[in-house]
Amino acid sequence: MTGPVLDAALFGRHGEKRRVGELVGGARAGRGGALVLRGEAGIGKSALLAHAVREASGFLVLRADGAEFEQELPYAALHQLCVPVLDRLGDLPARRREALRIAFGLVDGTPQPFEVGLAVLDLVTAAGGDRPVLCVVDDAQWLDAASSLALAFLARRVAADPVAVLLAARSPSTVDGIDHLGVERLGDHDVKALLAARNPFPLDDRVRDRLVAEANGNPLALLELPSAGGFGVPAGASASARVEDGFRARLTGLSAGTRVLLTIASADPTGDPGLLWPAAAALGVDVPVASAGAAATGLVEFAARVRFCHPLARSAVYRAADDGLRRAVHGALADATDALTAPDRRAWHRAQACAGPDEDVARDLERCAARARARGGVAAAAAFLERAVALSLDPHRRVERTLTAVEAGIEAGDAERAADLLATVETPDEAQHARADLLRGRIAFTRPADGSGPSWTVRAARRLAHLDPALSREYFLDALEMSFVVGRAGGVVDEVITAARESAPAPASPDLLEALVVLGEDGHRAAIPLLRDALRAEGGPLWSRRPALASMISTELWDLDTHFALSDWLVKAGRESGSPLLLRLAFAQQATSAVLAGDLGLALAATAEEEAVADAVGEPPLRHHRLLLAAMRGRRGETLDLLGQSGQVASLHWSAALLHNGVADYPAALAAATAATRHGDLFLTGAALPELVEAAVKCREPAVAERALASLTERTGAAGTALGRGVTAYARGLVTGAEDDYREAVECLAEAPLRPYQGRAHLLYGEWLRRQGRRRDGLRELRTAHDLLTAAGAEAFAHRAADELRAAGHRVERRSDQVHGQLTMQQVAVARLVAAGATSTEVATQLFISKRTVDAHLRAIFRKLGVASRRQLKDHPGLLGDDRNGSSFGR
Repeated sequence: MTGPVLDAALFGRHGEKRRVGELVGGARAGRGGALVLRGEAGIGKSALLAHAVREASGFLVLRADGAEFEQELPYAALHQLCVPVLDRLGDLPARRREALRIAFGLVDGTPQPFEVGLAVLDLVTAAGGDRPVLCVVDDAQWLDAASSLALAFLARRVAADPVAVLLAARSPSTVDGIDHLGVERLGDHDVKALLAARNPFPLDDRVRDRLVAEANGNPLALLELPSAGGFGVPAGASASARVEDGFRARLTGLSAGTRVLLTIASADPTGDPGLLWPAAAALGVDVPVASAGAAATGLVEFAARVRFCHPLARSAVYRAADDGLRRAVHGALADATDALTAPDRRAWHRAQACAGPDEDVARDLERCAARARARGGVAAAAAFLERAVALSLDPHRRVERTLTAVEAGIEAGDAERAADLLATVETPDEAQHARADLLRGRIAFTRPADGSGPSWTVRAARRLAHLDPALSREYFLDALEMSFVVGRAGGVVDEVITAARESAPAPASPDLLEALVVLGEDGHRAAIPLLRDALRAEGGPLWSRRPALASMISTELWDLDTHFALSDWLVKAGRESGSPLLLRLAFAQQATSAVLAGDLGLALAATAEEEAVADAVGEPPLRHHRLLLAAMRGRRGETLDLLGQSGQVASLHWSAALLHNGVADYPAALAAATAATRHGDLFLTGAALPELVEAAVKCREPAVAERALASLTERTGAAGTALGRGVTAYARGLVTGAEDDYREAVECLAEAPLRPYQGRAHLLYGEWLRRQGRRRDGLRELRTAHDLLTAAGAEAFAHRAADELRAAGHRVERRSDQVHGQLTMQQVAVARLVAAGATSTEVATQLFISKRTVDAHLRAIFRKLGVASRRQLKDHPGLLGDDRNGSSFGR
């Protein structure tokens, strides 16, 4: 919309204008923010964007428009936004500068989404200099997926920067995690006032009332109704349909050349006259005459960039053309597009120009998909491949392209569309069948209520048993790995192992799958040597290939060294590769290890980092480590909230049992631990057995406790680790009441210094001693327990120790120096990094936030902790853990 139409669309928008003004005013004062305006087409969103631009005097204003026809081109809208400031790329750190150059197709490579997001944040703030910045994006519902992700990343991170991000979208918006403001239809009073202001002569009341009724509160519909034939619009037509009819009516009586020129303009989302004029000339259009006629309609403006008066005007023109004209227009645009500088856009136009299958164009689209994937545009790759499928002549290649398109669709998070595409696959090729079954399994794993993922994956493995034995065995392991990754492994391990025992091809030499089969058939003592060998096979440690399986095996083996080595490797590999998935697994594993080690600061910092990466790629945070952290801290409300969100997370019942034992709600702990161990699932039962023993003893269920102890002893006795022996010893002490068992627990766990388990061993021993009337000995153990559990952040267990101490007549001092209770999770992460010597810029990079945000956090941290410098922060007690380097993992 332009000029008077924009002004008219602001009628009655006092609240919306105030909200937009507050956003701009906040950025002017250094407080950034973001807002998405949501509403139907023609409702006045573009007018509010124009109002924001007028309010932003003295700002650097950056603009972009989503284009319906550009959704398949990765980073197209982001490039449009950044073009005016690309001369400032040199101001960015090399890694971020390269990320943007790759994203915009200036060099080859694969950018990580959060690197692109951080680069845009740096570019925007650097380009603004001393000026605030306003980023305005219209038609955000048509943003390509990569641009949408990057803009959402930017919008969520400008709170401490003088940057305002304002987007307009029809509902629903593809930009998540940002405040939304609904732009509603105007009331009758405002509509009548607008109608009166736009008509110099009074209207007949019946005419006015009919126009008001047909416009239905949509200002653009009201203005375009006369062009649409007034009352001739069919009853029940939407406001946008009425508006399109109005725009389409302007085409009546135009010359053929003018209509061709308008159609070319509507088919080219770039608005580049350098494409429009050559394409028009190629189709025989008299450009001067046709352009004058087109401009006279008011639909389009020819300037440095060709712009339609409204997105609905573009779509009205495009849809008004017949199929033959549209194909001719796209063919001319393809010929006018440079194959070297814009190969993807050229291929897209070539595809739109095809009337039927064309293998040459299909191959071109495959190359586009490869380029899009390399630039991080997985959704774009899926779209290119899907179009290539439609143009494929050869049946075998059509299936291959379909399967590749399905893979890309799953990676892009569009599992339902991928499933629809996969349903079209029909092939006599058994290898293709196996690949299709594997993809059906992957789709099932993405659906929370679909438990068929393992069976589809096993089916794929069986199909390959004779065709490719090695790959078949890998598919069996895929079923397990994916089940652990998505947290739905209950019952799956036994199912997969049974299937492998029956139908997996024999291995060339003992491997991980063989070890798992032995574990299922012959038990822990026979399988543990094979599992240890599999963890450190010749091809490199298992965790470098299958981190989820390696983590579960190390837990089953009660193997601290492997657990911590896995955590360290994941963090290092994640940082080196920049892979969002690997980073998230790394931080989740690091947080889990830190919770077990009793390093609360590291657990909170790693959790904050995982959340930051998840936010950067537009995904919800992982839950299993947050659940364990909340349970260990005894945060009942937080734990129960996470339990409610967690669906089939494998550690759900174990974490619930841990929480309830900590807060001394033993019946609830017994129920949760029973649920965790009911099916005896491999990898899921062992960690919950100590909780079951304690809860059963406290609830006077000796038979339950004895059975759980026997199962625990079978596992830990075969593993032979200090941790396993120590935990089993205090569980045995609970059942037998023998002091030697408690002493053994304390001694063994001193060799495996996990503070929560050490503290619990001293707590249980101290409780036993107090019940035996040995007050002095009991106080010694309970004080040790209280100190260990408090330092570990195991607050509920520490309260249990404190209650025991008070019951014994000992005064318990309330701790006032607990850093982690005073800071938010992200502030803990910032404080630890700064205390370890990181600069604000380095912290910003690691936590995916702006430098100004880091500095704002530091001001809050200094105030809360009563320090005045980074040196004082480094020396603050309890911040970095025992070894002062950010990790307190004992070996």
